[in-house]
Amino acid sequence: MQQVVISGTGVFTPPYAISNDELVASFNAYVELYNAENADSIAAGTVEAKAPSSSAFITAASGIESRYVMDKEGVLDPTRMCPRYAPRADDALSMMAEMALDAATKALDMAGVAATDVDLIICAASNMERAYPAMGVEIQQVLGAGGFAFDMNVACSSATFGIQAASDMIRAGSVKRALVISPEITSGHLEWRDRDCHFIFGDVATAVVLEAAEVAQKPLFKLLSTRCATQFSNNIRNNMGFLRRAHDQMDDRRDMQFMQNGRKVFKEVLPLVSHHIAQHMEEEGLDATALKRLWLHQANKAMNDYIGKKVLGRVPEPGEQPNILQDYANTSSAGSIIAFAKHSDGMATGDLGLICSFGAGYSVGSVVVEKV
Repeated sequence: MQQVVISGTGVFTPPYAISNDELVASFNAYVELYNAENADSIAAGTVEAKAPSSSAFITAASGIESRYVMDKEGVLDPTRMCPRYAPRADDALSMMAEMALDAATKALDMAGVAATDVDLIICAASNMERAYPAMGVEIQQVLGAGGFAFDMNVACSSATFGIQAASDMIRAGSVKRALVISPEITSGHLEWRDRDCHFIFGDVATAVVLEAAEVAQKPLFKLLSTRCATQFSNNIRNNMGFLRRAHDQMDDRRDMQFMQNGRKVFKEVLPLVSHHIAQHMEEEGLDATALKRLWLHQANKAMNDYIGKKVLGRVPEPGEQPNILQDYANTSSAGSIIAFAKHSDGMATGDLGLICSFGAGYSVGSVVVEKV
């Protein structure tokens, strides 16, 4: 069976950043407009007044300080409160493919791999720009890669599930080199008008090159083991789908954007993830306390702090559990890969690390790696 290695990573960071202060100023202006327009209904008790947000609330609730987006103007327009993207012609490069191309090129350059030598591309993301043709196939075409490509959606765990799928194919010998790419335009499915979640997400794209060890020129990490698990829950949900017209639901509906029951998610996901990691390590005969680096899903700092302490049996030292959410916010499946890409230096040969994602589904994915 082939040994799999990770030989390259790439991150595309969008050109626009929105600070908490900017976001709050826009949201509170929207709240004033909404409450004024609905003043009579609010007074009659038939409509609930909206409450303002604050930077202090956002930081305390999440640890997020800023986020990157593909469009800033539309998000910060109190009369719009969502990105504004010009539609592209069918023969023009799609937005997700454009972002993916940047991240993939960086990852391939790091690995010293030509795109023509890639046998497999998995576009693993929480939302796809269209139903078909697959985003992965468009990315394959624009890169000039060989082999085959497909899309995968397991929400926030898409990247780790994609890594498992790609590594399984390499181990089986069906492909030699794979790209797992996660272009996340989360700003498009975030409800920017909801105080409880308007600050959560940001846009980004990541790419990971996986290879059979026998063909890798610049291996960075051995991929020792992967584990994936799912458990159905409605506590994180988005009802947007191709049956919307048939359901006569073409109006502006709250359930067609990201929704979550945050308290239940916090309560239920933390033990699920902690148990998953402990079981994964035990099954592999590895000591979790020996992990030198934890690259966790970047959703909430308090959640990560809890998981890090639970897994290591102590409060993680600075650098052992790197967070990037303060700058990028929650980037869905890409978050743990950003952390891995930006904070994998300084590890010695033989050091162990763990990439872990968790989110809607529920879904949990873990990848144990060893520094080459």
